[in-house]
Amino acid sequence: MTNRAETPKFLAADLYCGAGGTTRGLIDAGGYVVAGIDKDPVCHDTYRCNNANLTLNRTAPAFIQKDMFPTSPEYTDGQQEEILAELAELLEHRRRQAQGVPVLFAVCAPCQSFTKFVQRSITDARTAGRERDRNLLSQALVFVERFEPDMVLSENVAAIEHGAYSQIWKDFKSDLRKHGYRVGSGVVDACRFDVPQHRRRSIIVAVKAAHPDRVHLDLPVPVGSQGEPQKVRNAIGNLPALQAGERNESVPNHQCRNLSDINRRRLSAVNPGQPNFGFPDELALPCHRRLDEKGKRGFGDVYTRMDPDRPAPTITTRFHSVSNGRFGHYDENQERGLSLREGALLQSFPLDYEFHAEGMDAIARMIGNAVPPSLAKHMAEHLYEVWRDEHSSAAATTAGRPQ
Repeated sequence: MTNRAETPKFLAADLYCGAGGTTRGLIDAGGYVVAGIDKDPVCHDTYRCNNANLTLNRTAPAFIQKDMFPTSPEYTDGQQEEILAELAELLEHRRRQAQGVPVLFAVCAPCQSFTKFVQRSITDARTAGRERDRNLLSQALVFVERFEPDMVLSENVAAIEHGAYSQIWKDFKSDLRKHGYRVGSGVVDACRFDVPQHRRRSIIVAVKAAHPDRVHLDLPVPVGSQGEPQKVRNAIGNLPALQAGERNESVPNHQCRNLSDINRRRLSAVNPGQPNFGFPDELALPCHRRLDEKGKRGFGDVYTRMDPDRPAPTITTRFHSVSNGRFGHYDENQERGLSLREGALLQSFPLDYEFHAEGMDAIARMIGNAVPPSLAKHMAEHLYEVWRDEHSSAAATTAGRPQ
């Protein structure tokens, strides 16, 4: 048995871990992450280099680079049985080191298959992949059934709660209840959980019920409910200034894309936080001109600057491009889009969390796809408190029964 000071609050496995946003949040919440599971090899170095645990042996989680689906004649790439065997060995070893410590499974399946923004031209193979990915939650249930974790945390896009794929979300909650969990769910804005951006997400929290009569579980109270959410200025305002196309070697990943002359002029044509409808005619977007002729309006946020005194808009996988949203830097002396580091900070990654991949697009994709670490941290802390209180109460009730 380890020294009490070295014992984590909980052990965890991060299914669909990506570059490690959820894992970092779980570690910051006092957990020990046994393993992250993701089939994308691009995430390996970033995940392993940034997520050393703070308890037990203080090493990074294992990165299980395998496919969560079972193998079948129709899908031969599945590696589910291999993952189950590897995770069982890892969990058994850590459970011996941290006896009596609960286990948390994070199930933050890729959200692209549930988003309303889908490309019109998409290959048959990609369509099949998205259809398959919509079953990732049901595949996670195989792991819940096998290992019976004490706590489950799941995050996805807000639209999955009430949109076209809401039944998948409902089924996941229903199945958790059938397996003896108290379940709570809802849509939260990450800016209320120490994340300096508006990011609406559907959340499921579940705790193995110690009392059969308890079925509902509340989401945590937003930490920002008594004050203003974090501002863009506070998150990125202290970084070294850049111009378009520059990189600062003293700060990890602090580099931004170059801009054409017309896009520089577009950024400087409107004040931070204002829409692009004020562009002079020579800077107006061709698509907007066509819509104007029809009496319609296009997206007002592209080629514009963030408001420094508000949370950022949702950081997407294309946040480093000013043509994809209000991703221009607010400082009028920096005519450019966001740097990779700024996007990571707006996702609540710490300053020293360094992303490793070839090319800016690959790094931006990892950052934009990540669960904000601060959001994961607050959800995990809430789950642990509920688990601890519930099981302390159950133990006291059992101790008070006549023998």
